[in-house]
Amino acid sequence: MNDGRIMAADFQFYTNAGCFVDESVLVSEKILLHFDNAYNIPNLRGCSAICRTNLPSNTAFRGFGVPQGLLVVENMINDVAMVLGRPADQIRETNMYRGPSVTPYKLEFSAENLLRCWEECKLKSEFSVRLRAVEQFNQQNRWKKRGISIIPVKYGIAFSGGFLNQAAALVHVYKDGSVLVSHGGTEMGQGIHTKMQQVASRELHIPTTKIYISETSTGAVPNTCPSAASFGTDANGMAVKNACQVLYQRLEPIRLKNPKGSWESWVEEAFLDKISLSATGFFRGPDLYMDWDKMEGQPYSYFTYGVCCSEVELDCLTGDYRAVRTDIVVDIGRSLNPSVDIGQVEGAFMQGLGLYTLEELKFSPSGFLYTRGPSQYKIPAVCDVPLRFNVYLLSDSNNPHAIYSSKGIGEPTLFLGSSVFFAIKDAVAAARSGSGLVGPFPLDSPATPERACLACASPFVQKVPASKSGSFKPWALNI
Repeated sequence: MNDGRIMAADFQFYTNAGCFVDESVLVSEKILLHFDNAYNIPNLRGCSAICRTNLPSNTAFRGFGVPQGLLVVENMINDVAMVLGRPADQIRETNMYRGPSVTPYKLEFSAENLLRCWEECKLKSEFSVRLRAVEQFNQQNRWKKRGISIIPVKYGIAFSGGFLNQAAALVHVYKDGSVLVSHGGTEMGQGIHTKMQQVASRELHIPTTKIYISETSTGAVPNTCPSAASFGTDANGMAVKNACQVLYQRLEPIRLKNPKGSWESWVEEAFLDKISLSATGFFRGPDLYMDWDKMEGQPYSYFTYGVCCSEVELDCLTGDYRAVRTDIVVDIGRSLNPSVDIGQVEGAFMQGLGLYTLEELKFSPSGFLYTRGPSQYKIPAVCDVPLRFNVYLLSDSNNPHAIYSSKGIGEPTLFLGSSVFFAIKDAVAAARSGSGLVGPFPLDSPATPERACLACASPFVQKVPASKSGSFKPWALNI
């Protein structure tokens, strides 16, 4: 519509599965369960196909297809804005979910915190002021352009297969008062061990210095589910909580007899009274499901929301760019550990920045990977971190569906790295307008300097003759 409302959209997704299926079916399903993102489009249809190719198969990674699928959706929003000649943020805001809402697969949720994240990010990032400053900068500079974008994300937490949402834990209390916790989560740098220590500390009312974590082993906790779907802390935290509550309840008669005693004295007395100081904990998890025949279900326990505003400065002659500033607002309920969670947000954003702007895979015709090693495959480095990088956690947020009213944060914010991609595209659009080019244009991800430079369509690039295949030959530049 002329006011920017999108009344209908039809998407076709094609997943490169490589030579084996691996996790590609689940990846395709997750793409379709998220492709509405933050937008309430009345008539929405999506179809996902898995393609067998001559490339090696790779297992799914952080985001499980969502970062790839949502890039297509957000690019559609940008194209709508270009066709209408309106700012992209207005199109996003016009189509955003509001109040009590329903997903295309009939899952009811509240979009209140999504809108709060959006408004708070615009406020914290001074979006309106910086948007005018970007326009002024672009008018005053011919070969350097700035771009700015603001991107939302709505990410479902938990496994759509209900049996995967269970977890178990084993907690031992020793005679000296020390506690050993074993749980089914895999520590991969996301801080799950730290959070399990905090859960045990809170339930047993003792300092974390007395609590030790045993490395994950099926000898202690069998039949563990994957540490995935951003559900590791939610599930294992509840299992540890259950075990600690059992132990604390066993010590209650001793605490009542000696209320002024220390933790160590209670434990020693319990041992002398032949009270078991070991307990298992179990969390059944929500019974989630998705009926693909009826195209409805409840595949997620809740949604984590986030909004990111990024600004970049682009050199139109080389395609090189620099992230000037990034502001992120995330709704993660009542965080168990804000320091760990902010680190997760920052790390996921940088990982997304690499995915969308740096990490280009190049294969031979036979499927051999050329880009191997740091000399050919570029990952984000310290110099790629935005010059100003601010992360804010949404205040006064509650989540009754997870431990201590927290929310999963492992995967959702990786997609926010696409805000840098769209900021680059905004800068490229400003460069193209200087050459008299308006309207939608293609810019493939990752937006490498070569692609950004060619997309700018400067007078110099236009002098480059095309090859027989229609691609540019930068080495044939003749000025």
